[in-house]
Amino acid sequence: MDTSMNAAAQPQTAEARQAAQALSKWWWGWLVSGILWILASIVILQFRQSSITLVGIVIGIMFLVAGIEELTVAFVSGGWRWLWAVFGVILLIGGIYALFNPVQTFLAVADLLGFLFALVGIFWIIEAFATMANNSLWWLGLISGIIMVLLGFWAGGQFLATQAYTLLIFAGVWALLHGITDIIKAFAIKRMGAMVAA
Repeated sequence: MDTSMNAAAQPQTAEARQAAQALSKWWWGWLVSGILWILASIVILQFRQSSITLVGIVIGIMFLVAGIEELTVAFVSGGWRWLWAVFGVILLIGGIYALFNPVQTFLAVADLLGFLFALVGIFWIIEAFATMANNSLWWLGLISGIIMVLLGFWAGGQFLATQAYTLLIFAGVWALLHGITDIIKAFAIKRMGAMVAA
């Protein structure tokens, strides 16, 4: 009985090791993505209210990149893959819409700013708890998620004109937090691959 249980457990362990090694080969992808998110945050924080079309396009690109990232995580992850896949598809649809309708996207995002930031924050909190066993830096995602939820509640109480103006700041903050989180994930993934190889 014990022998059959050990034989059944080993393929899962070997499968998990192979997945970790495959993921660790792409650690630099999260590093590049993090740097791009930080650069996007710098650009966004320099925009003015007259740059509505440009901000709508940048939001679309941000949603597309985030959607691709979430689908990549869903492809290589375990039990929570459906959550990342659903969130990734939603972000991709939103990104495509934003690229074709940048002005309407800017106004819609400004109107829904509080809800969107709260939603992103909740997702980051769920992700932090879901990866807590394998990620020693899970608490960073938790703190980022809590900050995003608090920003969401604050933004939800503002008038549309104020929301449209502050959307630039919040989009920049979101991109900055996403970039920092991706860079930390990159080194965590690299370290995980080194531990599996050893």
